[in-house]
Amino acid sequence: MDRVNELLKREIAAALFRVMSETGFDLSAVTITRVQTSSNLRSARVMVSIRDHENERSKMMGRLERHRTEIQQIIHDNVVLKYTPHLTFEIDSSIEEGDRVLSIISQIETTLPAEETSEEEPSSDKGEDENG
Repeated sequence: MDRVNELLKREIAAALFRVMSETGFDLSAVTITRVQTSSNLRSARVMVSIRDHENERSKMMGRLERHRTEIQQIIHDNVVLKYTPHLTFEIDSSIEEGDRVLSIISQIETTLPAEETSEEEPSSDKGEDENG
C-alpha cells in the first residue's frame, strides 16, 4: 500500500500543476504531504500543507475540491489501479506544528547556556574547596 500511496502522491502533485492554472492561486504554497489510500482502493485521503493565512487556506481548499474530479481523471488516465480512488483533501498541520516545536526548542536553547554557566560556577568552587 505504501507504493500506491507514494505513486498517488506524485501523480496528484503533478496533476495540480496541470489543472490549477487559476490566477491568484499560489501553487508553491501547496504541498502534498502524504496520501492514505483505503485497503479497497476506493478512497484516498490527500493530506495537504498550505503555507498561508487561515482565510487563504479555506479558499485554496475550496479550489482543490473544485478540481478534484479533474485530478481524479488524470489519475485514472495515468495510473493503472483496480479502482480510481475518490480523493478527499484535508489540511495537514504537522509541518506548522513541527515549526512551532523547533521555535520552542530554539527559545530553550537561548536560555539554557545562561543557566548552565551559572550552575558550573558553584561546582568549580566546590572543586577548589575539596583540594584546598
